[in-house]
Amino acid sequence: MNRILRPNTLRTAADLVARGLAAPTDQSVLEQVGERYAIAVTSHLAELIEPGDAADPIARQFVPTADELVAAPGERADPIGDETHAPVPGVVHRYPDRVLLKLVHVCAVYCRFCFRREMVGPGKESGLSEAAYRTALDYIRAHREIWEVILTGGDPLMLSPRRLEEIVSDLAGIDHVKIIRIHTRLPVAEPTRISPALVEALKPAGATVWVALHANHPRELSQEVRAACARLVDAGIPMVSQSVLLRGVNDDPKTLEALMRAFVECRIKPYYLHHGDLAPGTGHLRTTLARGQELMRALRGRVSGLCQPDYVLDIPGGHGKAPVGPQYLATDDSVERDQKAAADTRYRVIDYCGEVHLYPPQTGD
Repeated sequence: MNRILRPNTLRTAADLVARGLAAPTDQSVLEQVGERYAIAVTSHLAELIEPGDAADPIARQFVPTADELVAAPGERADPIGDETHAPVPGVVHRYPDRVLLKLVHVCAVYCRFCFRREMVGPGKESGLSEAAYRTALDYIRAHREIWEVILTGGDPLMLSPRRLEEIVSDLAGIDHVKIIRIHTRLPVAEPTRISPALVEALKPAGATVWVALHANHPRELSQEVRAACARLVDAGIPMVSQSVLLRGVNDDPKTLEALMRAFVECRIKPYYLHHGDLAPGTGHLRTTLARGQELMRALRGRVSGLCQPDYVLDIPGGHGKAPVGPQYLATDDSVERDQKAAADTRYRVIDYCGEVHLYPPQTGD
């Protein structure tokens, strides 16, 4: 799988210090972080960050900190259990009618909360070999229950338009594959990459392409980003959003309201608000489930139904997503119990098969 690395991207602790996005006194510890987890901040995103402000919500997403070297109990290298449901390399078949196809393991920008942070970036396997890609296609062809293929990684839009066109055409040529969904950060990270050639590549005959845009703060949806998304939507490519609930980034009603409204203004339907996954070194960015439910309740009363995402938890161990938003029907005693819930509460989460799991998991679960 070929890919493109763009110029003017900050990739080292020294780059961040030189740009004023990290203090010189922090360079040594940030080099330690960079040895374990990939660093990349595009010029476009760097321009959105307020230099010297460690609490800047864009900086908190992309600029590494020493907190990433601290692993919390329950964190794991594969927090959502991709490997548990990988029948062949590059394919994750967790739900009956859809699969993930992990084409590449590189991104234009590396989020500090990424649930695949142990698997992506320089020094990791760059992506599927041609032989593995052909094996993945054979698997999809052989399973007629697969209606949707979700391209992920890494960021699949890091591939060239020519290669993307080949891939979506290959998938659209499988008669039972009707939907191809692409999960991407690229319009936010490098909006100029959403070129006419790339847009045209995402219009195969025989299947419908959807694009899921990842953004977590309204400032990410700059005019350049809105224009890039308009190029996709104007071409007839529908878009949905996915966001992660992050402490110090979007964990307040005003920010979530602005973010969801911005998506809808861009003709992007809010889809998922993810609870932070248990990836190593991300505890400083995770909220509690109780806080997420409180925020979703506040959002329900503040914005149009068009602006409402589903608040979901990816159950550790590969058991899939479960909606974990607030409940609006409860007995008096359960309401009282919910109001007294503490940060260390363990929850019973029911997966789509009806099985019960405890969250957060403990040793032996």
